[in-house]
Amino acid sequence: QVQLAESGGGLVQAGGSLRLSCAASGRTSSMYAMAWFRQAPGKEREFVSAISLSIGTAYYADFVKGRFTISSDNAKNTVYLQMNSLKPEDTGIYYCAAKVPGGSFYYTSSYRDWGQGTQVTVSS
Repeated sequence: QVQLAESGGGLVQAGGSLRLSCAASGRTSSMYAMAWFRQAPGKEREFVSAISLSIGTAYYADFVKGRFTISSDNAKNTVYLQMNSLKPEDTGIYYCAAKVPGGSFYYTSSYRDWGQGTQVTVSS
């Protein structure tokens, strides 16, 4: 099992930036990819971005393309999400997740391990 710990959330004005971090520990050798999902109040958890750890291929939801960038530091078992040009609709709890090979990058059911989440609030 892998333990995930997110950090970096907070309150920011529209147009601002935040950088989220997710540190993994435990059986990190089993990880194939890591991702960020988010959940707004009253809504389902949705895919934001993912990265394959071996080759670094990144995947993004359409609503964050050009604004968010995912990256990984495999030596530190850490994944980052740089969020620029934030909008009020980006508000929510951001969760880090890890998956083993197999399954779509875009579905929550493909991910085995989850962090506790970090709150991101964007004010207008």
